[in-house]
Amino acid sequence: MANTTEYVPIVVIGGGQAGLSVGYYLSRLGLSFAILDASQRIGDPWRNRWDSLRLFTPARYDSLPGMPFPAPPLSFPTKDQMADYLEEYAARFDLPVLTGMKVHQLTRRGNRYLVKVGNRRIEAEHVVVAMAAYQSPRVPRFAPDLDPGIRQIHSKDYRNPSQLKEGGVLIAGAGNSGAEIAIEVARSHRTWMAGRDTGHIPFRIDGIPARLVLQRLVFRFVFHRLLTVRTPLGRKARAKVLSQGGPLIRVKPADLSAAGVERVPRVARVRDGWPQLEDGRVLAVANIIWCTGFHPGFSWIQLPVLEENGMPKHMRGVAVGEPGLYFVGLPFTYAFSSTMIHGVERDARRIAQTIADRLRAGTVPAAPANADITALDYRSPAADRR
Repeated sequence: MANTTEYVPIVVIGGGQAGLSVGYYLSRLGLSFAILDASQRIGDPWRNRWDSLRLFTPARYDSLPGMPFPAPPLSFPTKDQMADYLEEYAARFDLPVLTGMKVHQLTRRGNRYLVKVGNRRIEAEHVVVAMAAYQSPRVPRFAPDLDPGIRQIHSKDYRNPSQLKEGGVLIAGAGNSGAEIAIEVARSHRTWMAGRDTGHIPFRIDGIPARLVLQRLVFRFVFHRLLTVRTPLGRKARAKVLSQGGPLIRVKPADLSAAGVERVPRVARVRDGWPQLEDGRVLAVANIIWCTGFHPGFSWIQLPVLEENGMPKHMRGVAVGEPGLYFVGLPFTYAFSSTMIHGVERDARRIAQTIADRLRAGTVPAAPANADITALDYRSPAADRR
């Protein structure tokens, strides 16, 4: 029927580690839900990152609830290992994931939320946006003014150095992605890395001291329990992380120097078609890799919950002013670890329990009596295998 609206009580938007964690806990609470994922295959956002990417946390901290990560606990998994793990996780717990479901609008319809996916319309009492705030690549406004002969690539689209032209490479952005890509590119190209120093963890995350003591201290205590929205130190760190980015985790300044990467100030403008730095220097490079981050990419949420910068207004993942709307996977949702595999689990558990409590208390109004509603049809990974 043309005007039919499908219905599911709880819609989770995003089928990555955040969405699957939420799904795990919703399932354990006996709640009916569906997970909508834009990718054609679970784990594709990981598969589509640069070839050499490895996680910053060892495998012992890369498990989602209920299923250990299948790798030596002190190893650092590749992005493909993580992608396959997510796919296996969804299948193991028979989570109701619908792939190829890119949500293009979230609004209200009476007392319920209306999720639009192409020509499909889905109503829900609760919606969990389980996505990181890294959806839309960001580049400076002056990027189109650069000489068209310069090859420009955003880190989202970078895979390996074979994409680059001969000649120098400017890495614009000095965060974790920029630093890791810079070291790889410097093996075959003269490389500059532009941007402010965001600091770094003062030890080797794969060294013996880290394996014995420091990994647990940093990942499980400092990032997970000390730096939270409940502590003064955590609130100070949150403001810095959200405005400037976090510290380098694997790469050290000495690593960049040893690789031949030259640190330079931020790219400020274009001069005669070339990138000009804040100190006035002009770099005649053949390539620029923009590691300049992302816009949150939440403009499809057409509800009064977004700040001027595009980030949602929330309290530990519960939307402000929108009962029934939640966020999991955002930077510093509760702690520094909120975007890490082991940190998202805590946020997911809390949101799932909040939904269960609200349903039990009946605090979210029912749908209008005249709503045209049918059951949302999905095929789970387990059903696909059968």
